Amino acid sequence: MNKRIKKIIENYFDEQISEKETKELIAWLKEGNGDLFNEYVILNFSVEQLKAVKNNKQHSSWTQLASKINDENLAKAIPIYRRNFFKYAATIILFVFVGYFYLTKNNSQINEPNIVNNNIEAGSDKAILTLENGSTVILEKGQQYVLDNIKSTGEKLIYTTSQTKIKPSTTYNYLTIPRGGQYHVILSDSTEVWLNSESKIKYPVSFENGKTRQVELIYGEAYFDVSASTKNNGAKFKVIHKKQEVEVLGTEFNIKAYSDENKIFTTLIEGVVNVNNGFDQKILEPNQQSIITDTSSKISVKTVNAKEVSSWKHGVFKFKDTSFKEILKVLSRWYNMDVVVVDKEIESELFTGTFGKEQNIEDILYLINKLTNIQYDINNKTIVFRK
Repeated sequence: MNKRIKKIIENYFDEQISEKETKELIAWLKEGNGDLFNEYVILNFSVEQLKAVKNNKQHSSWTQLASKINDENLAKAIPIYRRNFFKYAATIILFVFVGYFYLTKNNSQINEPNIVNNNIEAGSDKAILTLENGSTVILEKGQQYVLDNIKSTGEKLIYTTSQTKIKPSTTYNYLTIPRGGQYHVILSDSTEVWLNSESKIKYPVSFENGKTRQVELIYGEAYFDVSASTKNNGAKFKVIHKKQEVEVLGTEFNIKAYSDENKIFTTLIEGVVNVNNGFDQKILEPNQQSIITDTSSKISVKTVNAKEVSSWKHGVFKFKDTSFKEILKVLSRWYNMDVVVVDKEIESELFTGTFGKEQNIEDILYLINKLTNIQYDINNKTIVFRK
């Protein structure tokens, strides 16, 4: 997205957009930039700002944009602004004030939630570091930690030990991310790892010179940006899990391997990786995803949008034809909340949408409620869903 468009969007929300800029924004949207528009708004504007613009129906630019709701050409040009969703929206901004979200089938019943007490908060940067002697350190946003070759900024854990320094025996650290947390770690070889909620990784404090660099994703989800083997004396890099091994030379990929799920997803963003489960192996190309299940020794591979799969790393959750049950798993981990589904049939409802990780849980549920017959109650940190 160029600076000109960013400025126009900012002017729109500051109520300073001109008629010329409004036409330019609409033309840009017609070119198929709906995804960019949504992501930029979600990441850069607060819910309060969006609501304020949404409620200002007299705003000239608002009126011009809102009039485009019935423009079928615009509907075709922007995939996320599906015509079957227009009937639920008064304006374009409704799509983005909690992200965009729609059901794959139409249902316009509206139900008011029963909120007794809401203690659910969005996740933040936090982790538990377990040192080689077994002691633990709580890492939290805004708090720094320094020990020998280890430094935490409160958002990132950095290891500065040189790879060329050979130790008599390899020592390991563990980094555990609780529900409602995320963290970024830079290993001693400069490999970067982003860990999602409810994840745990084991890694050497210092990699041995000339030997394969190996880390273990014990459970959860992690995004790896691996330091190239050419920068590490030709040493390969492996990520092992009890059900698979991923070998790389220098690349970016995402592994999702939660303990409460029976599938492991490895998605390649850049480079080449070899996935091996002991019975089968597959070499992945960018935008390919391997799937390992408990019921088969074969590794299946499918084409995906790798950036969408790893969007959580950039502060956005994206879903495409995803069951309500799977979405609730993601929400439960990030918002550290408990979920009870009274009517199990709603778990199979399919959704497509996106939302920012900083959003209030009520804002996300509000739009789902507006578009479906799914009702919910919030009591402390528990949400109960029903028809």
